[in-house]
Amino acid sequence: MSIWAVWHDLRVADSWRLLALPPLDESLLGAMFADLPVDVVVPAERSHAAVTTALADADLVLGDWTGALRLDAGGLPDSCPLAFVQQPSVGVDSVDVDGLAARGIAVANAAGVNAVSVAEWCVGASYDVLRWLSWADAQTRAGGWPQLEVAQRGGGEVAGRRVGVIGMGPIGRECAQRFVALGADVAYWSRSQHDDSGGARWMELDDLLAHSQLLVVVVALAPATRGLLSADRLKQLPSGAYVVNAARGGVLDESALLDAIRSGHLAGAALDVYAIEPLPADSPLRSEDRILLSPHAAGATREAQGRLIAAVVENIGRAVSGEPVLNVVNGIDPLIRRR
Repeated sequence: MSIWAVWHDLRVADSWRLLALPPLDESLLGAMFADLPVDVVVPAERSHAAVTTALADADLVLGDWTGALRLDAGGLPDSCPLAFVQQPSVGVDSVDVDGLAARGIAVANAAGVNAVSVAEWCVGASYDVLRWLSWADAQTRAGGWPQLEVAQRGGGEVAGRRVGVIGMGPIGRECAQRFVALGADVAYWSRSQHDDSGGARWMELDDLLAHSQLLVVVVALAPATRGLLSADRLKQLPSGAYVVNAARGGVLDESALLDAIRSGHLAGAALDVYAIEPLPADSPLRSEDRILLSPHAAGATREAQGRLIAAVVENIGRAVSGEPVLNVVNGIDPLIRRR
């Protein structure tokens, strides 16, 4: 047997089994990790039952960014060797973070990879709803000429507008920097104050809501932020304010938002995320032309996708080489050990 055959056999014996849940071709997934000692497998079908079966001998999991294949700790086999979960997104709401922590399984996200792309979407969406660009485009394509109606619908300029940012992670900082550069009066709220806030000043939540003629929501979904923007809190916004949500649908009461817009209290909104995704065909949000609808694509730039792939491959590489993984979100030791 040649030395190369011996090396191959040793590598196979030492390989980690990586269960990949994203809806990507298995050959593409294999190519992503071709330089690492991992064997990539996918579930037999995209179902929770198939995932549970495949977990029986998985050392590592690459999570599903779509949320369709939620990873629940309760579904893990008793003898499951799983040691690490890498979520290929910033949000980890499709992973049972606490349940996996209770079993000593580290979960990491891809923090920061889409900060620029989501922040740019928030700025672009703000311009769209403030100037009614998508609405005017649709009217013009339908044969209209809504030159006067655009101004009558309200809105205006970003410069000089009071902007509030909810959330001050990497996306919040990128948002704040951009709105400050555009001449807006920018404040923010998060559960803790940050020295690096992109030039925005911190406010208590109630004060921030009263301040915000344009409210940009980029906070992580967690028990403390689920339902944060309730009907009562939306009423605290100034009359004629706008809401831009690029966080998670669970942060915002969609029915309350719709009521506030139809009552005239709020002028409009831009949404990239929803309580149910894909957005149901019969959702009343679809019939309100004062709401810009985006299909959870704020982070969908080629640049962000490249950073995401690089971050995921790097962290899986760290896991299998004995280096501490980055961006662990559930407090488990970042040094991954075989079970």
